[in-house]
Amino acid sequence: MLRRFVLLVALLGLPSPALAWWEYGHETVARIAWLAANPHTRAEIRRLLARSDLLETPTCPARTIAQASIWPDCIKTLQDRFSYASPWHYQNVDVCREFDQQTPCRDGNCVSAQIERNARLLADRGLPLRERVMALAFLVHFVGDLHQPLHAGDRGDLGGNRLAISYGIIAGRTNLHLTWDGYLAERAISTPPADAAGLLADLDPAERATMRLGSVTDWARESWEASREYAYGTALADPCGHEQVAMSPGHGSAVRGTADLLIPAERPKIDEATTQRLIPIVRRQVTRGGLRLARLLDQALA
Repeated sequence: MLRRFVLLVALLGLPSPALAWWEYGHETVARIAWLAANPHTRAEIRRLLARSDLLETPTCPARTIAQASIWPDCIKTLQDRFSYASPWHYQNVDVCREFDQQTPCRDGNCVSAQIERNARLLADRGLPLRERVMALAFLVHFVGDLHQPLHAGDRGDLGGNRLAISYGIIAGRTNLHLTWDGYLAERAISTPPADAAGLLADLDPAERATMRLGSVTDWARESWEASREYAYGTALADPCGHEQVAMSPGHGSAVRGTADLLIPAERPKIDEATTQRLIPIVRRQVTRGGLRLARLLDQALA
């Protein structure tokens, strides 16, 4: 808990989305992938992570797949050393327009492009071992990131980071992105049947096989749709409407009309009834992430 608190405090001031799924969520995605991967893949993962010392990040260990799943968030605390990777955790695809991944990913600095890149690096046995260990950690983390809807969809508010909401008894002290990253995710994953095994138990073999299908772009579009329909759609009556009070960036007063950032006149609230409706959606996203990660790991390592 102390490690989580220190990491959260260090990252809250970042100008872009910092975390997805917090520790529990990322670790659950990783554990689902571990359970669903074939035995040879698990052996290769053990072999690679046994050399995680090559990363030379003693304050951010990656000796297990669970530790590797949060390594790319942990290294943000190392500041300049890994600052180049900050844009790789998300992609700001406008939920109020047609799906367009090419624009935010045109230079490769987005989560979808980095999933594909790190899968290729992991599969390349001609690379130095350190590069493949790093690619494994990035891949495990980024697949989890992509399945947090607010890392795939945006409405001009940094994936909900600038949309203040009330969640349960946490009134006035959180935002939509943070709620989906942590509070809602942890509530959903801990709902029985809980944890990785519990989430997998919700599915029969045919459902698991279907979830593994598709391309990275397909998964990104799916998460983008979930962002619009469930993340923004349950917090705002009309996520793309212009009836809200708009706060002009850099100004302290509210103005009416359109602006880059539309803020509701009243703080949206996610109550218990809404939380109950969202729990199955979050559980599905986490499970999808784990099963699809298992597929990518099998393809790269088997």
